[in-house]
Amino acid sequence: IRSLAASVTGSNIDLAMAHYNLGPREGLFNSAILYPLTRALFCVRSRYPLAIDLGLSLRMAERLAAASQKFISANQNDALLWPAAEAACANYSIAEVDIGSRVLPQPTTADLNTLLAQVTGSLFAEVDTRAAFWQRARGAQPALPVDLSASLTETHDIAPMLDAFHLAYANLHEIWSLVLPPNSLLGLKRLSVTPADSFNMPDSLWARIVYDFALAYRLRTINRGHLLGALTPLYLAWVASHLVLTGNGTPPEKHIQDLASAFEADKPYLVSRWRWPDRFNP
Repeated sequence: IRSLAASVTGSNIDLAMAHYNLGPREGLFNSAILYPLTRALFCVRSRYPLAIDLGLSLRMAERLAAASQKFISANQNDALLWPAAEAACANYSIAEVDIGSRVLPQPTTADLNTLLAQVTGSLFAEVDTRAAFWQRARGAQPALPVDLSASLTETHDIAPMLDAFHLAYANLHEIWSLVLPPNSLLGLKRLSVTPADSFNMPDSLWARIVYDFALAYRLRTINRGHLLGALTPLYLAWVASHLVLTGNGTPPEKHIQDLASAFEADKPYLVSRWRWPDRFNP
């Protein structure tokens, strides 16, 4: 708390965001979607853009209070505040503070579908609201240095994740075909027949999937609840792929940084589809 407070009282920083030292199997939803999407679109490199520990300047606190009032007025009491996006859109200064190890509180519900739908739906809504901002090119904030060399050789039981993906591939393919272009569907088809020990979802494929789901959320291509539910088994496939890579010696943080770079490289695709959604009709 002292470090976060010092960042905003002893300088011109408006938003100090915590940087946690989490284990290789912790915070994977953040690593798969929240961090790379926030970095690519809002140019905020904070590793944990929805950190529960924050330091706020007075004007940042006032801005978040005003944003929360808008949610209340619109009866969106389940919406999440995204401090990183608010600060970026206001051109406020952002800094990361190394917190070290942190025991994070567990969600009140263990239902992955519910958690993913709530957080991802809120993020996609924020992306929709801030489209005029993120479609303009801008430089990214500096980030804390991260260790890209630490590697693991642990084995993980990915069978339940792959079972969920294979079941979804058989039952949700029709829904996915309404959201994803043919190249992505072909990539998923290849994954569906890939052995577990070599299961690998390319970073470019996962970035494209997330972008197309964000676009489908905006266009209401299908019911938003069904849309976000159809994303869950794809996320589990990404987790399985990540665990296979790290188990084979790829440093976990290196993979996450490579993934974020893939999101940045593919941002023009999202901008183009956002502006001209009818250019491609799956």
